[in-house]
Parts: sequence; structure tokens; C-alpha cells
Amino acid sequence: MWISVGSVAERSKALDLGSSLSGGLGLVSVLIVFVWLGGNQVSPLRPICDLRVLDHFVREARDSEVIMRGCRGGCGVLKSYFVPLTRVDFAVWEHIDVQSQAVEVQTGLSLLVQALSRAKITVSNSPLASTLDNNISNIHSLGQILHSLDLQQARSTVLPDDSAPASSQMQEVSSLPELLQVQSSFLRGKVRLLLSAAPACQRQNS
Repeated sequence: MWISVGSVAERSKALDLGSSLSGGLGLVSVLIVFVWLGGNQVSPLRPICDLRVLDHFVREARDSEVIMRGCRGGCGVLKSYFVPLTRVDFAVWEHIDVQSQAVEVQTGLSLLVQALSRAKITVSNSPLASTLDNNISNIHSLGQILHSLDLQQARSTVLPDDSAPASSQMQEVSSLPELLQVQSSFLRGKVRLLLSAAPACQRQNS
């Protein structure tokens, strides 16, 4: 088991972590407790490396795509969004230092938050608006996880508005379904690669 935050490891036994991880709400609750307690401890936040957390967020992103496909009204308007590139050239990625990988991932997560927040403004369908809120919250949680791994030595950079030219790490999509597809692919791709190879997690697993 890789998840640990200060002295929370002992407390987590009482939560029956194994059964909690089998249910979505239990998993999110455990993660929130870990992040909250970690933020209130004097000792530094220890790495959160369990990929099941990420897998849960990926499932919720895919669920959002299903909700979007079934939406019949109040589903937002056609609009352009800047989102991260999801294609990974493994030969190139493996030769990028982990700090640069972290900056690219953080920048991508920031772009997704921007895009999802803009999309939510145009949505009046309550279930869809709620799932977009949940996705935004999940991405913020991923940012906390990356912070726990102490990877970022530079700030992520995002465009100030959608009128700015796209960089080599960005692409433009023109609909909410495309945006949700990019979110799912980005989490399954670059985010997972970064978490899997994080030095702090490698040390914990050795």
C-alpha cells in the first residue's frame, strides 16, 4: 500500500481502507481525509502514490462523457477550449527530466480546470453541471497529489485567455464532448506516467 500521510497510516486501519477503496465515495473520502490531515500536520506531506486514486478519477471522467452523450437539453454551447495535448511520444517522454514532466502535467491540469470552468458556465443541465464540478474538484485533488510528490520546481504556465496563441503543448477543441475525451485521455496518459515514475513513489515501493 503506497498511500501514507504522516501518522495517518495508523488511523487508516480503523477506516478499513481495503473496503473503502472498493467504493467510489469511500475512496474519495479517504483521499480527502489524507490531504486534509496532511495539510494540518507539522511534518511534511508524505507521497500519495496509490494509482487506484487516479483510476477512480479516470472512471468519473468517463462517466461524465456518458452523461454528456445522454444530455438532451441545457448541455452547453459550441465553444472553443484550449486543452493539453494527450499524445505521448514515449521515446521523447522518457528522456525528459521529471521536473519538466511535472510542469507539463500541471500546466495540462490547469488548462483542463480553465476549460471545464468555462464550459460549466454554459450548462444548465443539473446532472451535467454537477459532474463538471466533480471533475474540477478531482483535478484540484490531483494537483495536491503532485504537490505531495515534491516534483514541481517551476510553476505551471497557462494562457491568460482563449485569444492567446496555442503553444506546442496545447490543442484546441470545439465542443464539450471533445473536452471530456481529452480529460480522460490526459489522466490515463501523461498523468499516470508521471505518477508511476515519480521518484518518491519508487523509493516507497523499493
